[in-house]
Amino acid sequence: MPASPSTARAINDRLALRLLQQEGPLAAGQLKQLTGLSRPTVADLVERLTAAGLIAVVGESGEQRRGPNAKVYGIVADLAHLAALDVRTEGVGVVVTDVVGDVLAEASVPIGGDTGTGPAVEQAVALVERVAKEAGAEQLHTVGIGAPGLIDPATGELRDSGGLPVWHRSLVAALQERLPEARVIVENETNLAALAEQRDGAARDRDTFVLLWLGHGTGAAVVLDGALRRGASGGTGEIGFLPVPGTGQLPSATDCAGGFHSLAAAPAIVQLAGAQGLVADIGAHEPYAATLVRVAVAAPDIPAHARFLDILADRVSIGAASVVAVLDPGCVVLGGEVGRAGGDVLAARVEERLARMSPLPAEVRASALGGGGVLRGALLTARESAQEVLFGASAG
Repeated sequence: MPASPSTARAINDRLALRLLQQEGPLAAGQLKQLTGLSRPTVADLVERLTAAGLIAVVGESGEQRRGPNAKVYGIVADLAHLAALDVRTEGVGVVVTDVVGDVLAEASVPIGGDTGTGPAVEQAVALVERVAKEAGAEQLHTVGIGAPGLIDPATGELRDSGGLPVWHRSLVAALQERLPEARVIVENETNLAALAEQRDGAARDRDTFVLLWLGHGTGAAVVLDGALRRGASGGTGEIGFLPVPGTGQLPSATDCAGGFHSLAAAPAIVQLAGAQGLVADIGAHEPYAATLVRVAVAAPDIPAHARFLDILADRVSIGAASVVAVLDPGCVVLGGEVGRAGGDVLAARVEERLARMSPLPAEVRASALGGGGVLRGALLTARESAQEVLFGASAG
């Protein structure tokens, strides 16, 4: 059956808003061309969206043109303010944006391992409030949080996980209490990084791929046919617990020591570098393991560097081969700070080893976003959620 007039209007409005989100400001003629709608229909939807306060004139399409057809329309940026958090074992980063994703303020704070739960939560919440104030946001509409660990698919809450700080789970509840008007969304950090790589990074042309996270810990995110797969308990991709050769023991339900984590997480990489005589200056902007990899990649012909990269690629390929054998994703993105630091040099080494280990073809790519993918993914999630509410409630 044909859609009712009100349904058709809502569909057209949402289509126009989606195009304005993806393409940026557009003239009415451009909206007509991109939507395939008639000129009167576009004129009507522009009038409706303007009256609803969702879009506004932001300029003209050319200096020589005048009149209604020359007006360029964009989403009203200050319709809502959003926050994204990257919660790590050692601290938290925060960014506040408007509803179209333009960054208004950002900051981070380290949180030591000996900090108590209460003080740690207060530091993190205070950081969010401070950054929101600097951004001029009186109220946050949606907060997206990326954190390590398992997200309960039934409740959307961060589950208790051994080895992770207690304040992580307490932070979510504290933010919801201090920001009662905001919607707080929590997602696994690796899943968010995969979403960011698919939208803005190394997997833009792939609807099926696996992101292998290499950072302080290890993990994997699985995207199949364009959809992120979380699993029955939210644990898809907990590859750190994968039993692998070369560790001398097996992981347990509460400790990933002996799993893939023991081969490819940051502590193992630092230990491997030391065994090969590789050292680097400690930088504040990335984990030391990533700095070591970056130094090796910068001069891969130095024998010690080559040995380090070869052994690291051997280790990474063990985890990657297991993922490829089960899922056949066709593409593996080496994510996290270490994956980005390794770049094409490490990716090529891993791809070469996968070709020898598996009959299933798999391209290996380096992350384009590194550790920043978590914050970017959290922002994308918050923005899409907010727009769904704002546009769904007001459009049509």
